[in-house]
Amino acid sequence: MVEIRTYREGVAQMAGHDLIIDVGQWHAAADVSDEGVLSSLELEVDPRSLQVREGLHGVKPLTDKDRTKIRQDIERKVLGADPISFRSTAVEQSGERLRVQGELTIAGSTQPVSHELGISAQGRVHGTLPVTQTQFGITPYRGFMGALRVRDMVEVAIEVQLPSAG
Repeated sequence: MVEIRTYREGVAQMAGHDLIIDVGQWHAAADVSDEGVLSSLELEVDPRSLQVREGLHGVKPLTDKDRTKIRQDIERKVLGADPISFRSTAVEQSGERLRVQGELTIAGSTQPVSHELGISAQGRVHGTLPVTQTQFGITPYRGFMGALRVRDMVEVAIEVQLPSAG
């Protein structure tokens, strides 16, 4: 599961919604040693596969037309069609925590990132990662002449099962 959570701000924020956006097409890869030690992680997302699952805290419920317009705006005005990718450069595990460093590419801009994730004894990696859009050259979406804005920081939530060692 990979999902994106956006939050609204501005004087007209009641006209908008905080969004939960499902990522429909993504691929993750991990290298795990015979001893079960994680050594690298990769993730690639097709931004054209984003679908609004839920709109929260708005004055009225989202319609199918709203969802379609949001998806189109994300592709045309925010992310474009280039894949979003993450490639680790270092992975350190300490108990049930992973410290992952690497390079994140969004909208053609690559930036170094470092995040802490959880990992279960069964090999499920999970976490919520803050991403600041402007660090990648993205202007957060604005509507109603700037009175409604998407907050610069969005969250990417992930939960994936690592492959078995061996």
